[in-house]
Amino acid sequence: MNAYTLSDIEEGMTASFTTTVTEEWFDHFLAVSGDDNPLHTDAAFAAECGYEGRVLYGMCTAALYSRLAGVYLPGKHCLLQECEASFVKPVFAGDVLTVTGTVKEVDERFSRIKVRADIRNQKGEKVSRATLLCGFTKDS
Repeated sequence: MNAYTLSDIEEGMTASFTTTVTEEWFDHFLAVSGDDNPLHTDAAFAAECGYEGRVLYGMCTAALYSRLAGVYLPGKHCLLQECEASFVKPVFAGDVLTVTGTVKEVDERFSRIKVRADIRNQKGEKVSRATLLCGFTKDS
């Protein structure tokens, strides 16, 4: 886990990580959200709709932005204040996702940074993009 403070951050800094989507992600998100839409829960229904399998919840994909901010950029001292995300391609179990964020602004007045982020699958296709506003804990 990184522990950057505001004074450590510079425009252009980047961070990334890779993770693999598992079947358990669907079940865990369903348990938390209660979203039982068959596109996410029923492979046969998803196939009828033209997909190769159950489509991962977009908000489950967006949760990876929380990991990016809370673990990597800025890390330990992060207070994620805003996440504006778009979902541009479906994600499926077995997909290998790479999450990357780049600092676009450092706002010393409000002690926060703006991070532009995206998520790409194993084919290099962008499946999501986001803008994050990350504040910092008082002790940093």
